[in-house]
Amino acid sequence: MKINLLVQFLALIDELRGREEATAEFERLLTLCGFDYYGLLLAPRPVDEPSGLLLAGRWPEGWPELYLRRRYMQIDPTVRYLGHAQQGFRWRDTLGAFRSSPHRKRMERMMVDARNKGLEDGYVFPVHGRRGLIGSLSIGGRPVELESVEIGLFDSIARRLYWKLVHAADPETAARLAEVVDVQLTRREMEALTLLAEGMTSHEIGRTLGISSHTVDWYMNGIQEKLGARNRHHAIAIAFRLGLVS
Repeated sequence: MKINLLVQFLALIDELRGREEATAEFERLLTLCGFDYYGLLLAPRPVDEPSGLLLAGRWPEGWPELYLRRRYMQIDPTVRYLGHAQQGFRWRDTLGAFRSSPHRKRMERMMVDARNKGLEDGYVFPVHGRRGLIGSLSIGGRPVELESVEIGLFDSIARRLYWKLVHAADPETAARLAEVVDVQLTRREMEALTLLAEGMTSHEIGRTLGISSHTVDWYMNGIQEKLGARNRHHAIAIAFRLGLVS
């Protein structure tokens, strides 16, 4: 049943005119699939305010205000998990990835607050562009079981709907997000980046490549600059999205 609905929406989406018609039909699709709430968002940058990231959405009354007031975006396990996700994932599965996090109790508190507002469970679908993660679609409410093929179809819908709404809202932003990325890393930088992605420290990378840890740090600084990364973890995430490492 849900598979047919999702396939039909994918076939329809290019024919929808403007933001209002696209969001109205998408909300009808979600209702038919058993979801009550959703948010289609731009990926945040360090200078962005969370309230300015929403392209379209429908949340329980009072939830966005509570989320912002308690600064949940800083510790939201679904947001943190999103940075490493290749495809859609379930909200409730994210906490297990942060068992040792110092913010674990705040994460659990956020999930309790969400359930109290009617956000019992849901799914997040990342949207990737040429520069890595550029947005996401979150859907939820009452628990709904999605099969793997349905998750794959929602992944496709998330991408198509994202670009449709970005083009409608801000063509300049759409053009910027679609820019071709030309990252030129040296052979040594690629070797260091690959080993970093495998979890090695500077000392371990240096020992493997036969260079000093200081030289490794020099390469890492160059990698971060070329990728526009804030730190090494961010560099790995960007490199993964761009297909530089696997």
